[in-house]
Amino acid sequence: MTDLLPGFDERTIETGAGVQIHVRTAGRGRPVLLLHGHPQTLSTWHAVAPALAEAHSVVLMDLRGYGASARPSSPPDHSAYSKRAMARDAAAVMRSLGHEDYAVVGHDRGGRVAHRLALDHADRVSRVAVLDIAPTLHMYERTDMAFARAYFWWFFLIQPEPLPERLIGADPEFFLRSHLAHQSRTAGVPREEVVAEYLRHYDPAAVHAICEDYRAAATIDLVHDRASRENGQAVRAPLLALWGAEGTVGKLYDVLETWREVADDVRGRGLACGHLLQEERPEEVVAELRAFLAG
Repeated sequence: MTDLLPGFDERTIETGAGVQIHVRTAGRGRPVLLLHGHPQTLSTWHAVAPALAEAHSVVLMDLRGYGASARPSSPPDHSAYSKRAMARDAAAVMRSLGHEDYAVVGHDRGGRVAHRLALDHADRVSRVAVLDIAPTLHMYERTDMAFARAYFWWFFLIQPEPLPERLIGADPEFFLRSHLAHQSRTAGVPREEVVAEYLRHYDPAAVHAICEDYRAAATIDLVHDRASRENGQAVRAPLLALWGAEGTVGKLYDVLETWREVADDVRGRGLACGHLLQEERPEEVVAELRAFLAG
């Protein structure tokens, strides 16, 4: 097994109700938390985190249900996998590490957690960067044929248990590799040793947790997002949006405008790649994040 993050310390932090979160840390300076998406783990940051650690205290965590973190059972309302619950994990991790305020960077599902973290823990989040997403509520409320075809798993994974779990379980490696191939627009990305790391954690319990993550996004997360909208709650911290100009989000949405609907201070740009920005264009992502985090 290849360690994709040599030099990063490793630990487990309990965030409440017996949920243990796998964490890796390195560097010194102003803290920044990096959150991965689906079907990745914290290893997706292998080409970005070491560079950021030259000037920052970098914290990586596997979201609950993913990687080496716990896979808690989920009630019928899917609240155990709400972005609010995942944001609480993130806040607890940073508090446990002694970081009272910090920047957060999230890709894909991690970006949705970062969005909720910046709303629910606004006094802690100094800056927030979201990679290749538009806000969840925006995407669901404006669903059309183009989006449904491109992001079919948003509608497949939310089907009642055990349908998607059983179908994925018939050949999980095929599903994961197919998903990654759909996400990337760069030959050779993800690298094979990175795919092997994702596969290592893609067990039946993880598949179920991932389905619960998506079920929460289509139910309780929308309740939370609508409540935030009705209450006039917006992201107050400066927000950087980066996206893959060759991917679905970049082609279907005016990304900056979608974020200006829910955040006060928005900037960003598209990169010449697909969905996996941190793996397809790591140098550009590092440059953008360094400039943003230094502001």
